[in-house]
Amino acid sequence: MQAVLSPMRRAVQDYKMISDGDRIFVGLSGGKDSVLLTAALAAYRRFSPEKFSLEAISVDMGFKRADNSADEALSAWCESLGVPRHIVRTDIAEIVFDARKESNPCSLCAKLRRGALNSEINRLGGGTLALGHNADDVAETVLLSLLYEGRFSCFSPTAYMDKSGVRLIRPFIYIEECDIIGAVNRLSLLVVPTACPQDKVTRREYAKQLIKQLTKDNPQAKQNILGAVFHPERAALWQKPE
Repeated sequence: MQAVLSPMRRAVQDYKMISDGDRIFVGLSGGKDSVLLTAALAAYRRFSPEKFSLEAISVDMGFKRADNSADEALSAWCESLGVPRHIVRTDIAEIVFDARKESNPCSLCAKLRRGALNSEINRLGGGTLALGHNADDVAETVLLSLLYEGRFSCFSPTAYMDKSGVRLIRPFIYIEECDIIGAVNRLSLLVVPTACPQDKVTRREYAKQLIKQLTKDNPQAKQNILGAVFHPERAALWQKPE
């Protein structure tokens, strides 16, 4: 756990993600990132200089599961950590796949899930939403932005969502996916497989595989993409002619 806590604490301190008295909700999907983030924040809570409360919040997308035992085990695990878990029941799966029949559903799905999370946080009295985006997600987002939007852009370590009034933090931005997988395996954490039919066939998965291929030719490729996010020579980009 220390291999995860050290870079997480650095990110929290670098971007002032947590303040004294914060009420933090971890967006717990059951995937490896969110499960480890829940465990890491529960451990960090014990020695953090800022005192904060921690809860988990999950969105039930409405996918039909034959067996709910894994999700029930996830709730029991949260209870063992002293982390209350809230589950938001939605019909997002039906909206995205049945009603809208989206060919590229990830964007709409993400907006609906974020809206459900923010609404529930506000219903519960407000707080900060912690998401498990890691360093690989940063690199993939930069590449996706360049390839599909024609701009150099990435999500922020912290953000304030004006419409909902919910603050968002990403404590895992300094941690690579391989280190997260290693920590999850060492700690034998329960990971709930996704029921989404688009899993592994998304644009993000394409970016992930592209970065892996680039790294075979240039071992520093991913680190260079990550470094570009902080690079001071942003003025080297062109100005559009009048």
